[in-house]
Amino acid sequence: MQYTIQSGTGLKAARVALPTSKSISNRALIINALAYSPYEISKLSDSDDTHVMLEVFNSNTNHFDIGAAGTSMRFLTAYLSKIVGEWELTGSSRMKQRPIGVLVDALRKLGANIDYIENEGFPPLRITGCSLTGGELELAGNISSQYISAILMIAPTITGGLTIRMTGEVVSKPYIHLTLKLMEQYGVTCQWDGNTIVIPECPYRAVPFTVEGDWSAASYWYEMVALSDNGCIDLEGLYADSYQGDSKVAALFETLGVHTTMKDGITTLTKVPVTASRFDYDFADQPDLAQTFAVTCCMLNVPFSFAGLQTLRIKESDRIYALIDELAKLGFVLTTNGTDTLHWDGTTCAVSDVRQVVVATYKDHRMAMAFAPVALVNGQILIDDPKVVTKSYPKYWEHLKMVGMQVAE
Repeated sequence: MQYTIQSGTGLKAARVALPTSKSISNRALIINALAYSPYEISKLSDSDDTHVMLEVFNSNTNHFDIGAAGTSMRFLTAYLSKIVGEWELTGSSRMKQRPIGVLVDALRKLGANIDYIENEGFPPLRITGCSLTGGELELAGNISSQYISAILMIAPTITGGLTIRMTGEVVSKPYIHLTLKLMEQYGVTCQWDGNTIVIPECPYRAVPFTVEGDWSAASYWYEMVALSDNGCIDLEGLYADSYQGDSKVAALFETLGVHTTMKDGITTLTKVPVTASRFDYDFADQPDLAQTFAVTCCMLNVPFSFAGLQTLRIKESDRIYALIDELAKLGFVLTTNGTDTLHWDGTTCAVSDVRQVVVATYKDHRMAMAFAPVALVNGQILIDDPKVVTKSYPKYWEHLKMVGMQVAE
């Protein structure tokens, strides 16, 4: 299936109710379960990833297929390792290519009983839940923060608590900070000093909890306003004091033509002149924003140099090379060191007809959402496998129609 996205008459002013954060939702579901909470979480994300988590918690089976939900795979691996029973955890073909050995090795050091069913170091997993014993655990700081968050959330329930020492540079710090703040709301206070986090053995407290709007989803609206002639969009559900690392998007887009005001629960994005002559940024703390900014900068003709992208290689797609390949279809020649950078120095290549470009999405929701706004500049863009947006933003295409863009199968 393909969708044809057309700019229509341009970006029409509208108020958009953003989806709530799947990052917060999935963490809250794990902590809520560990707290044996009688409260239902309010405003849970409607994303595929969160639906998968709910299905696991409401299931009466011991075999779970979490599809392409990477967060769910990491969080559930840690959670199930301490829940009595024998569990099997599998996923999509892409999930079976995404490494999980670092997390499994760490959990085994705590006493977890986990076996690989197919390939060493990768899902699917067979987990025999048992009591875990804490102490000290050393983890590389440049691994996916989801591994660290997965262990952090179960740490208060481990005998003796846990001290995690992260070596080297710590990436995606805001996601670790988010996890600790949510744990704190459920009654567990941890100490984070330098690269060391100390988590006491302590029961979680059951509390009512409401999920806030998703700043990652907001980034696509920033992109649309930036690429519009005179756009103005109101977003519902965002908190100015959010612990989400992607809330940084508001400050980052100031030089790319979007001004943000927040009043009475409404975040207003207004088109202003672009002042950036180039855009250089280290995305180690906000890796999920890289696709949004790569496409935006190219379409605004703003050269860029991105660093801190090491975790993009093991996402739903290899996002570094996916961006290089798909932006090349639009005439932009990007380069990388193959590990953690992405650059565009302004070099372009000939394209026969940009209106007929079909963007491959690689079963990656963020590829679809980052490229759809290109229609505001080129008039039209074709998006392959558009339903992938349900992973985090099920109403994305519906919301595009609300602001005057045309979406047709």
